[in-house]
Amino acid sequence: MLGVHTWLRSSTAMAGQRRWLSGRKDVACDLAASSIRFGAGVTAEIGMDLKELKARNVVVFTDPHLRDLPVVHTVLDSLADNGIRAHVFDQVRVEPNDISFQRAIAYMNELAVSVDAIVAVGGGSVIDTAKIANLYSMFPPDDFYDYVNPPVGKGIPVPGALRPLFAIPTTAGTGSETTGVAIFDDTHTKSKTGVAHRRLKPTLGIVDPLNTATLPPNVAKYSGFDVLCHAIESFTALPFTERPYPASPNHRPAYQGSNPISDIWSLHALHQTNKFLRRAVNDVSDVEARSAMLLASTAAGIGFGNAGVHLCHGMSYPIASQVSSDNGAVFKLTGVWDCTGQIVRSSWVRRRSSHGSPWTFGRGCRSSCVSLHR
Repeated sequence: MLGVHTWLRSSTAMAGQRRWLSGRKDVACDLAASSIRFGAGVTAEIGMDLKELKARNVVVFTDPHLRDLPVVHTVLDSLADNGIRAHVFDQVRVEPNDISFQRAIAYMNELAVSVDAIVAVGGGSVIDTAKIANLYSMFPPDDFYDYVNPPVGKGIPVPGALRPLFAIPTTAGTGSETTGVAIFDDTHTKSKTGVAHRRLKPTLGIVDPLNTATLPPNVAKYSGFDVLCHAIESFTALPFTERPYPASPNHRPAYQGSNPISDIWSLHALHQTNKFLRRAVNDVSDVEARSAMLLASTAAGIGFGNAGVHLCHGMSYPIASQVSSDNGAVFKLTGVWDCTGQIVRSSWVRRRSSHGSPWTFGRGCRSSCVSLHR
């Protein structure tokens, strides 16, 4: 009986604690990110990774511009060397929309073989398309917009585990190899929206500096602006302690708000961008700068993939959904920096770091963006 009484007291106490917490702000944050492998030449290891998973049939997503470049050939050769059959979908649309997403989904559904894994080789557009094709072919919804974020869609959670997805980025900007988000232009509402869930995160991000060695300066520039915005926005987002305490840990959103864990990644990305962006744009042969920006993109992806973004991205979406523009070009809204700088300074009083003042970083990066854009 003593055990029963103890259990009842404990259960009553726990119920009381839950009621007490339900009226409070959140006190916890967590980090969810893909596994990352970084290094020159690691793209060639993809076949061995998939062989260990006993994969036999793999779909490789890429776009028409990359299809005949060395990075795709390296992937296909590695798969073939390890006895894995590759089915290539090379019709990914840069800046995807609902139509291009559905085209990729249809390709997956029409394959006559059982797909064991997916490999995405390209920028954020390719990786996001692969995420969506993976989800919709495994768990077909009644309507395309069921998984899409509100208010455009219903925001239904991903119901189960997806196939292994390996992401090999060829641009240093989106950080999509680390995130559970897939963004697209909705042609019906003329808006930019997406699907967000932690199960969308790639199994492994293969971050190979050799894959950005031939990135044109203009692409490197606008990709770098994207990294910069990811880093600053995630660091200056509303703190996670401003959210209501969730009914259960699973109810915490993917974008939790700025938090001590994401700050580490965001500040590192900001520091590296301030140091290497100019060099990566001005000298395509600067291997150190190109490598640093690629890793900064991944770090910023881990940061904003858990903290979220705000003004730059939010203000850019109405523009990007109406006109064709480079992702980073739209994000370079310099009016935001003045507001953000004040937030960073007040945040810095609460968050000390060995990297130096983020206000200094922010002003330096802003200067870099303005001068590079001219």
